Amino acid sequence: MLLLPGFGFAQKRRITTIVLDAGHGGKDPGARGFFSNEKDLTLGIVMRLGKMIEDSLRGVKVVYTRTTDIYPSLPERHQIANRADADLFISVHINATAGRTERVQAGTHTVGKGRRRHTVPVYRTIHHKATETSGTETYVLGLHRSDQKAGAIGEYSDNVTEEPGIMDPNDPQTAIIIAQYTEAFLGRSVSLGTKIENAFMGGGRRSFGVKQKGLEVLAGSAMPGVLVECGFINNPTEEAYMASEVGQQEIAHAILRGIREYKAETER
Repeated sequence: MLLLPGFGFAQKRRITTIVLDAGHGGKDPGARGFFSNEKDLTLGIVMRLGKMIEDSLRGVKVVYTRTTDIYPSLPERHQIANRADADLFISVHINATAGRTERVQAGTHTVGKGRRRHTVPVYRTIHHKATETSGTETYVLGLHRSDQKAGAIGEYSDNVTEEPGIMDPNDPQTAIIIAQYTEAFLGRSVSLGTKIENAFMGGGRRSFGVKQKGLEVLAGSAMPGVLVECGFINNPTEEAYMASEVGQQEIAHAILRGIREYKAETER
């Protein structure tokens, strides 16, 4: 691959600013459990994670998209990250399955008269919200949203490159440079996501791995980013775990371990 001026910056850069995004909030509760909402669990985890980062990663600044029960729009979330000139964007979410619908016999009903009198079954529909599915997964940006990512990199090129003005829109090399940054950021996102999932597995959690998805909140940020699904809120056991202080501390610590390993590798 042709490496152009400034591209090495996408490959190696000190991690000095991390944006933490607690999913949903305010008018948007996110997934609903049996006694909790996603928006509250994500905020609890993010606030613990931010404190851990500030306490253990010297020189790293944490920026939050929200610290209270408000709802920043998805564009507002990645704008916060871009304006902060962040090096990483980490969005924390809670998973849920669609549930299962079952049609069961609830009795019988007599119809007709005389010889035509007979019984017919009566059915009702039951929706099973609970699931036995458990575990974590981390998403990186899907390739079909790479154009939006490239647009964000171009718009915030002074943040991305060490050489302001290197991405001159009138320079034919600009599109090549932006494509290289987009590819590099995807690779970095996969690396970070893999380290976070490995940390979860190291703590005994089941992992569904790192996947790609066209998520708006990742597409508009001019930096590597991941969206972490911390567990299933409609699994009663996992909901209780994620709502507990111990559970939130362990989840935050797993994400921290992934960040720490990524930081060490990036700055090596």
